[in-house]
Amino acid sequence: MLFVAVGAAAGVRVLLNGGMWITGVLVGALVFLLVMVAPAVVGRRLLGVRAGAVRVGAAGVCGLSVSAALLAPRLEESGQLAPLLSLMVGVAMLGAMVVLVTLDVLVPVGAVRPLGWVQSARARIGRARRYSAVVRIATRHGLGPYLRGRRRAPGVRHELLARELRQALQAGGTTFVKLGQLMSTRRDLLPEVYVEELSLLQDQVPPAPWSQVEAQLREGLGAPVGDVFASFERVPLAAASIAQVHAAVLHDGTEVIVKVQRPGIPELVERDLDIVGRLAAVLSDRTAWGRGLGLNELAQGFAVALREELDFRVEARNMTAVRRAAEARGDSRVAVPVLYGQFSTERVLVMSRVEGASLGKAVPDDRHHGTRLAQTLLTTLLDQIMLDGVFHADPHPGNILLQPDGTAALLDFGSVGRIDPSLREAMGGLFLAVDRGDPLALREALLEITDRPEDIDEQRLLRALGQFSARHLGHGSAPDVEMFGDLFRLVADFRLAVLPEIAAVFRALATLEGTLVRLSPGFNMLEASRTYASARLVDRLGPRSVRDTARDELIALLPVLRRLPRRLDRLGGALEEGRLGVNVRLFADARDRRVVGELVGRVVHAFVGIFLGFAGLELLGMKGGPRVSENLGLYGLMGCNLLLLSAAIVLRTVFVTSRPME
Repeated sequence: MLFVAVGAAAGVRVLLNGGMWITGVLVGALVFLLVMVAPAVVGRRLLGVRAGAVRVGAAGVCGLSVSAALLAPRLEESGQLAPLLSLMVGVAMLGAMVVLVTLDVLVPVGAVRPLGWVQSARARIGRARRYSAVVRIATRHGLGPYLRGRRRAPGVRHELLARELRQALQAGGTTFVKLGQLMSTRRDLLPEVYVEELSLLQDQVPPAPWSQVEAQLREGLGAPVGDVFASFERVPLAAASIAQVHAAVLHDGTEVIVKVQRPGIPELVERDLDIVGRLAAVLSDRTAWGRGLGLNELAQGFAVALREELDFRVEARNMTAVRRAAEARGDSRVAVPVLYGQFSTERVLVMSRVEGASLGKAVPDDRHHGTRLAQTLLTTLLDQIMLDGVFHADPHPGNILLQPDGTAALLDFGSVGRIDPSLREAMGGLFLAVDRGDPLALREALLEITDRPEDIDEQRLLRALGQFSARHLGHGSAPDVEMFGDLFRLVADFRLAVLPEIAAVFRALATLEGTLVRLSPGFNMLEASRTYASARLVDRLGPRSVRDTARDELIALLPVLRRLPRRLDRLGGALEEGRLGVNVRLFADARDRRVVGELVGRVVHAFVGIFLGFAGLELLGMKGGPRVSENLGLYGLMGCNLLLLSAAIVLRTVFVTSRPME
């Protein structure tokens, strides 16, 4: 090969001139590296492209091959290496740059990882099998055409389709059951028939074998079960798809509940979440309804929530936050378990035992007691939302215990919502707007709790909300579930994206509604919420609340008020003396300066490349001049080098311009 021959020839020439053999070998190796490696490295730096040693080596070999093919005849004719060395390096560098650009376009860095492929082959095979199983389940329940983007057939009723969807999700296992339960709370996205059907999904599975549970406990606690607990019930009190709960007693005699994650669940959930994400992406690409529902965003939010549910440390923090917020308000109407943090880990959660039966299995016999308990639960949740900013986001009957003394207790804090003060104010404004039937205030509140599109017609939205208020909020009209259905349809029609925090609030309220109806059939949660909002407004306008609010605002404004007289004095003096001016700095933002700098740099590089190209052509066209060898003139050699440099600069400019600015 030419580059080997060049290196060898250089070494032999040193030896023939009387040099030592070591010097000859070193010279040959140096020339070899210079001609093969250096052009590829310089080309990579000039392009600014990421490339590893393999790509650089391949680009160097290809560049040298091109250089050898083009310059070998010249080298044989002249017999002189030194004059052609610069051309050889230049052609090799340009060839290497072309190869690097081609590889970056066709095979981006990181796209091909042979070692990663080998390591993840088993995972990919398992995912493919699971994906096929999910598709078979969907096809068996008549949902196959919808996965391919087809619309509902005219003869298929929504009731039948909703039932088949529920059965398919139930057969899909843990992740898909959780997904269906989430969908059952999104009345803003799904018709009522789907919401009602999906609410029937059950998350009940046989308990895991004790040997697996014991191994999980030993790994989570870092000690044998007997070292931590005086006694431990091997038969679980309840078993769900993600975890199961056992009764135990600490060595000090305290009765506790131990929540243990089922073995192998994280891997199964991660595999299914990947499938859910892929299905959401396919449906968003192929169907208008998938894009309209925002399936990609829903899948991402669901994945985040489910991963948090798998980490019991998150639930421990949530439980502590809800309990401390209630204690700060002096509210003990609804009990919250006490966390034993020293025994709680990522997969094991230990809390105080709360006696009672879940509302899913028992309800108060006294109707009046049921109504009072329903009112207490609603007020507690609304206080958590409006006052604390942290609330139980999944208050279904199975997560609420009816204690022997008739009070309620909240369980399972794996799903907790958090809402910041500004959104709490917006929610309060929404409740008051609904209570007063004010469409203007309702529009402002809606725009605060949603992401609005840029082209929204606010006047048309105001007229639609006026019709909504006249239909549902006028005198003599009572709020009902249909009111929220119309409101959610209105939000969807105007493409208002409900913020995730607010969606969690509505999801929690919708879940609680089914619980309250079990406690007190006919309980009007909407009317009770309006009463709560009115009471909150009275509290906020009370003397103590007004005094506290004024004090807080004054404390916040005090630093500004202290600086205000001095600033006004300086402004007045500058205005009187004619020194008042406005200083406007263009490109004050570093990002703007960087963008402009990159644009100017690209233009300069383009002009330099074009100039060098014309200069090289001009030198190639010149006659006479000094001779480097018998067949090569100095002007021609300089012109060829300038053309190579011009081509390299233009290639870099085109490559950089085709990539988006960071």
